[in-house]
Amino acid sequence: MDLLRSLPIGLYLEQPITWLHRLDARIKLVWLMSFLVAPLLANPVWRLVLVGLLILITLLARIPLRVWKRQMGWLLMFCGLLFLVSCIMPDGLAVDHQPRLPEHELSFDLFANQQEKQTNQQSNSAANFPQPTSYRYVLFSLGPLEITRYSVDLGIRTSTLLFTLVYSTNLYLLTTASEEIAMALESLMEPLRWLKLPVTEIALTLTLSLRFFPLVLEEIQNLIRSVRTRAINWKKLGLKRTIQVWLTIAERLLQNLLLRAEQISSAMQVRGFTSPNEHRVEWHQLRFKRWDSIALIGLTLFWGVRLIWGGEV
Repeated sequence: MDLLRSLPIGLYLEQPITWLHRLDARIKLVWLMSFLVAPLLANPVWRLVLVGLLILITLLARIPLRVWKRQMGWLLMFCGLLFLVSCIMPDGLAVDHQPRLPEHELSFDLFANQQEKQTNQQSNSAANFPQPTSYRYVLFSLGPLEITRYSVDLGIRTSTLLFTLVYSTNLYLLTTASEEIAMALESLMEPLRWLKLPVTEIALTLTLSLRFFPLVLEEIQNLIRSVRTRAINWKKLGLKRTIQVWLTIAERLLQNLLLRAEQISSAMQVRGFTSPNEHRVEWHQLRFKRWDSIALIGLTLFWGVRLIWGGEV
């Protein structure tokens, strides 16, 4: 019932304040982009290293277990299931083809049979020779179930990429306030002012969207509770009435969200907010500290290892 609240997706952890909270938001944003870009054209070992590094950072930051236990558990279980499905499914390389011309079109049947016998004898004799290396493309085969090297590699790619994409983003949002994110983006996008782009408006829109996301989760949770307290017997409703009920719930959700947005707009107007360029809001003061220098050195080592050992073979 409280699944949405127990999975802190996109929420900010105010207490306790860890060393990840104290890092500059710009440094954390660069680290986030590094985690998102580093898996591209990387070997499977490096992708697994990224997953282990994210888990290690979570443990070293001493984030409470109640915050990340269930989310990481569900995510690891889903990625593991995706890995197993990718390994079992056909890899698509062993594709049968049909010849363009009919078989034995320009030859006699007797000559074709002799040629076929000779080909079978040559293939049988070649199969008796020992293999020069221990390489095997098919790792496991049992009836229709077959696991190949390509399917394992594909499973590692998809599962680790999904985990890195989701968990790194959530870890950044978990340890960085929305005001810090807005100031970090506005600071990094400062050169775009030369192109007459509304950098301040973009930062304000991002801040409001980050503040609005927990309200969406809260409204969804309240509607789920209201439906469960009514103890609706879905089997007796039938398909048509069930669709009508869910459409009514979706309509109610949209009305509540629009009401929340109108309340936020009214609050900004009451406080005298006119436009982002005229009514500048100092969200947060960005300052480089000693931990930020250490994080930059670690980022340099991270990309050095990625370029030397993390590329595809």
